[in-house]
Amino acid sequence: MRKSDDQAEGGTDSVETGTPRAGEETGRITAGLNIDQLKYLSSDADDPRMHAILSVRVDGTGGVGRPEGPVLAQVLAVDCSSSMTWPVEKLHAAQQAAVAAIRKLPDGTPFAVVRGSERADMVYPDTSRMAQASARTRARAERAVQGLVAGGGTCIGAWLDLSRRLLTEQDAPIGHVLLLTDGKNQHDEEMPLARVLENCAGRFVCDAWGIGDGWDGQELLRITRRLHGTASSVREEAALPAEYEQVMSRLLTKTVPEVVISVTPMPGGGVRYLKQVFPTEAELTAQEGTGRFVTRAWGDETRRYQLCLSADPVGRPHGEDLQLAVVAVDVPGGEVRLPPPQPCLVHWTDNPALSQHTDAQVDHFERHRRLGEAIAAAADAHRRGQRELAEHQLGRAAQLAHAMGAAEQLRRLARLVRIDDAEAGRVALLPEVAPVDFEHLIAASSRSTFGPESGSGAGGAAGAEPGGGATVSCPACLAKAPQAARFCPACRHPFEERR
Repeated sequence: MRKSDDQAEGGTDSVETGTPRAGEETGRITAGLNIDQLKYLSSDADDPRMHAILSVRVDGTGGVGRPEGPVLAQVLAVDCSSSMTWPVEKLHAAQQAAVAAIRKLPDGTPFAVVRGSERADMVYPDTSRMAQASARTRARAERAVQGLVAGGGTCIGAWLDLSRRLLTEQDAPIGHVLLLTDGKNQHDEEMPLARVLENCAGRFVCDAWGIGDGWDGQELLRITRRLHGTASSVREEAALPAEYEQVMSRLLTKTVPEVVISVTPMPGGGVRYLKQVFPTEAELTAQEGTGRFVTRAWGDETRRYQLCLSADPVGRPHGEDLQLAVVAVDVPGGEVRLPPPQPCLVHWTDNPALSQHTDAQVDHFERHRRLGEAIAAAADAHRRGQRELAEHQLGRAAQLAHAMGAAEQLRRLARLVRIDDAEAGRVALLPEVAPVDFEHLIAASSRSTFGPESGSGAGGAAGAEPGGGATVSCPACLAKAPQAARFCPACRHPFEERR
């Protein structure tokens, strides 16, 4: 059976399971789990923590076992604040993008269009409920969208709250909001975004887009990290409809509503956090009183998560492998081939040659985190008129991107700086840089790269398939992808079939 798109490769102290072997039953959904870690910790550390990268894979979602009835319920939230009136191309692009998304909806899909200003209003249908997609309802929705008029302020919390109420009434297992804004959240006191995000978390996925030159990249990231979506933007208004079509095409491949990751700590261990680090950054919160973390809307794909465990050496044996936690993957409500639970280990040692090393995968995603911090710091400095500090932070970002081989991030940075020496972080801020250029860079900073080959550190790969670490470069963005991938995990560029 073919490996899934973006499949994780072998690993350092890693085990990969869940892939059917020759002769086994195929044609059903398969889940896989791979854990990368370096198990050695110093017993003299002040606050010992064990970090591991979990690669969770789902494959076979396009075959048998697809849910009956509509899988997706879709809300389109369109910013219609006063700032959308100029230039005139902005509102027109928003209308055309919404129409493009509506036309992609399969018959029977529940959908609604919301007009966003300092409040949220229904555009289609005209009551607080969702319509079922058909030739008739799609045509009516298109006419309603074409009649949108801009005016008013911006309260994104109100838009998301109405979307939540609409989606709560639907039986479709995957709820999705596609949100577009051209401005900042000016009327937060009307419907505080923090409170709304707390109410919406885990209920639907939200992708958020910036258009024009007045939106806030950090605000988009705040929304999408909490609601497990992607922050994106367009520099040219005319590009938005095609981008919306691509978003909907990818979304319609998602047929698994949720995958649950369970982390059970052993005596001497505790869960500090679990967060998604690939393909985008997302916050995860365990269900109350459990170690169960719910992730939403899966197709054939691999996602990676960073697990941080506290570890207490008191009373624990030294010089041997100890089980610190057990990780399990579950796909509720479906007939799915699941991997067996896998251990996270700790090996207490007094040898600094062992304890001072970091797993290559963990180090890769820590660099991604620092890259995002450097970009945010550069934007803040530029906003305050501190060009030298902004340049220094962008040089740091270029250095990190170079170290990770993140070619797409380097290309994005090159819009703001002349890169003289990426390895050394020597850059020069371009004179024509505008504030919105930083917002585009911030929005893109949450997209990570797949990472180095698993097993690149000491310890070898336990249970890895022969040749499982082979990668190829994407012809569109040069990011690394597993050799068996059908599309690029970074930019989604489709690969030709390789025999």
